[in-house]
Amino acid sequence: MPTLQPVILSGGTGSRLWPVSREHYPKQLLALFSEQTLIQDTVSRLEGLDRDTDELTMLPPIVVCNEEHRFFIAEQLRQIDCPPEAIILEPQGRNTAPALTLAALAIAEQDPETIMLVMPADHVILDQASFQASLRHGITQAGQGKLVTFGIEPVSAETGYGYIRKGESVDGNPVACTIDRFVEKPDQSTAESYLASGDYLWNSGMFMMQAGVWNRTIETCAPAIYNAVQQAFAGREDDRDFVRVDKTAFLASPGDSIDYAVMEKLTGESASTTLSPVVVPMSAGWSDIGIWSTLWEVSDKDPEGNVIKGDVYALDNEDCLLFSNQRHIATVGLKETIVVETADAILVADRNRSQDVKQIVDYLKGASRDEYLTHRKVYRPWGNYESIDAATRYQVKRITVAPGSALSLQMHHHRAEHWVVVTGTARVTRGEEEFLVTENESTFIPLGVKHRLENCGSIPLEIIEVQSGSYLGEDDIVRFEDIYGRKK
Repeated sequence: MPTLQPVILSGGTGSRLWPVSREHYPKQLLALFSEQTLIQDTVSRLEGLDRDTDELTMLPPIVVCNEEHRFFIAEQLRQIDCPPEAIILEPQGRNTAPALTLAALAIAEQDPETIMLVMPADHVILDQASFQASLRHGITQAGQGKLVTFGIEPVSAETGYGYIRKGESVDGNPVACTIDRFVEKPDQSTAESYLASGDYLWNSGMFMMQAGVWNRTIETCAPAIYNAVQQAFAGREDDRDFVRVDKTAFLASPGDSIDYAVMEKLTGESASTTLSPVVVPMSAGWSDIGIWSTLWEVSDKDPEGNVIKGDVYALDNEDCLLFSNQRHIATVGLKETIVVETADAILVADRNRSQDVKQIVDYLKGASRDEYLTHRKVYRPWGNYESIDAATRYQVKRITVAPGSALSLQMHHHRAEHWVVVTGTARVTRGEEEFLVTENESTFIPLGVKHRLENCGSIPLEIIEVQSGSYLGEDDIVRFEDIYGRKK
């Protein structure tokens, strides 16, 4: 009986979906396509895969992610009642091959024959039944010790995806084929020839193989990656619900994708016969939501071809994507245009130039502007805060603390804080004092005094915080205790 372990790779930042997707809160954590976030959809589309058969054991997912996103991912999986097997933290992104190797090493310790289903956290699948049918074909191939990738039956001459050229059917069965070669993103005419030939599939970035098979293969194909990641995993430590690997060892690993590090080395004339990978064709309404135009393509549209979300009034628009997150948007006479509004930024772009949004992010990074990094509302494991107003020596924030949660015991060198409770009851630690502050009451935290804010009630605690001082940056925090294990 095969055992299936989903492995979700969640290391991307989604820069081409700015201003909604940002480095500290990227696209996989956002509800862009359905009521659930993309990572929640990724997990949910596996429901029922093992329901109608006694021939498959399904394990909870392993997620490999950036350290900055760990609490958000844990919370989002809790919301859909899917506690993960593990959340493995990358000290720094090294692309998909090292990330998968971390998961494979963890799985192989329990059973190297466990089949890994490797999925990026940011895809859209419209046809769950067809998707699961393709997975079952993949399980058959992976159970025989093969490296499996899933190729998408192309529906257009897409230039934004890599392609896979199919070889011969495996054992005469068209549900799996050998791989003739991988090809890079083509130009328009080449993509049209690929589509017309019927010999090519889109490269989905989804894979399936036994954990032990992957470890042996990457050790052969990319020993520098395997050795560095193995050393990093050997030096791991458990941190609450997370697995931290050795940072120095992991950063010694080359950064490479699964395709470049392994799969492409196993195809073509020099490929090893025993390790030749196979591709399972898939037709399941798949999309890689990497740019705004792709989201427009897969979303429901009004009679004029517009995708509209939020508080929007659209007059005589055609084939537009119009997203409002906070403010009212009114548009007149636009065609093939993207308008995306957030609290601190607005994007207006030609829909056919969605790829160029990344240049905006590069500009913001180069100018040291925070808009590429965080939203005005910043999420923390205890809740969130949102900047309301700021000037040279003061800043006003709205802080929301979830029931039973607490900020760290901390102090600041350069600012004092005044807290006004709007909703709920706060337990406040100030120096050696501990006391309650209820609605319409306030307290003052002098500069340099240790303090902590806790929500001891059953409803969210909302306060208005007024900071004053010579420096108001978030790095002016000295932590003494923290229930979430963040660094002191």
